[in-house]
Amino acid sequence: MIPEALLGVFVIFCRVGGCLLIAPGLSSQRVTSRARLFIAVTVTLAVAPLLLPQFGTGLRDAGPADILGWIGCETLTGLAIGFFGRSFYFALETMATGVATMIGLGGIPGNPVAESEAASLAGSLIMMAATVLVFSMDLHWELFRGLIASYERIPAGTPFGARPMLAGFADRLSATFTMALRITSPFIIYSVLVNFALGLANKLTPQIPVFFIATPFILFGGLILLLVLSGDMLGQFMLEYAHWLRRG
Repeated sequence: MIPEALLGVFVIFCRVGGCLLIAPGLSSQRVTSRARLFIAVTVTLAVAPLLLPQFGTGLRDAGPADILGWIGCETLTGLAIGFFGRSFYFALETMATGVATMIGLGGIPGNPVAESEAASLAGSLIMMAATVLVFSMDLHWELFRGLIASYERIPAGTPFGARPMLAGFADRLSATFTMALRITSPFIIYSVLVNFALGLANKLTPQIPVFFIATPFILFGGLILLLVLSGDMLGQFMLEYAHWLRRG
């Protein structure tokens, strides 16, 4: 009975650890590997009494090859769930880099937040704010709740369906990039209008370096726009992310 229980706990750890390895916030490079391991073990031990009865006699009657199959399927399922959540931050980071370029901050490097590669200054600021909001709004607890609820839709030991997972991931990427494009659309409109006006002015007065002179004004206008819209932009992003965590 004890080895079966320990094996069940380890199978749960495979899904929880795989998800936390990729999920936003906890997978940041600023969180040490040891801290992530302790969090995964703690969450596994906390939810094990709720999930072990759902395993039934599957593990008891499983052979070594079947147990390896369980471990592989649970790890891949956890990674897939983490990728679904991480897709929101992929889309936001891409559009935040675009916003930095549109308002004239694209050439100023910033510190990396979730990744190891440096991003733009405005992109780092937006990503840092989004990561802080995940914890301040207690959305990491919603992630843990969603992990427990995932056993109802994908029972433990279910063969990993690569095709439905890839189709779902493609749909999620499409939805998240559409959302990110929607919340950053004011900056796209601002960039188009400003560059059109500057191009027209440069055409009328070619002897004056209009783009060189107008760069501080473009930067100032972009920063004002970012100041005014940052609250609504991050608010819409967190609403979409929270809706996915609660509804799946």
